[in-house]
Amino acid sequence: MIKLVGMGLVASALLLGQAVNAEEDVWQMNALFHPSPWQLEAERNGRVIIYHRLADTEVSKAMDTQFNRIQSMMFTSTVVTGDGGEPLRDEDTGEEVVEDDGCD
Repeated sequence: MIKLVGMGLVASALLLGQAVNAEEDVWQMNALFHPSPWQLEAERNGRVIIYHRLADTEVSKAMDTQFNRIQSMMFTSTVVTGDGGEPLRDEDTGEEVVEDDGCD
């Protein structure tokens, strides 16, 4: 019985982590492609936003469509995607492949 409860807690924690990541993804995409007037003002005053674990396709889109704001953006652990847009996985570890951003 204890093992089942423990597994339930682990599953709940994993689901909570996914929900937090989903909310973070929505926040990042809104900040990147639909900035508020407050955010644009903060960027004009030197604020830099760090975007973490976005797909390489989203980073490319941002570079093309938000060019006038590039100085206010930093991208870390960009996820490399395949032709279909799915994240590529390392054959040995099974983990998503991310670009080396030099920010260890």
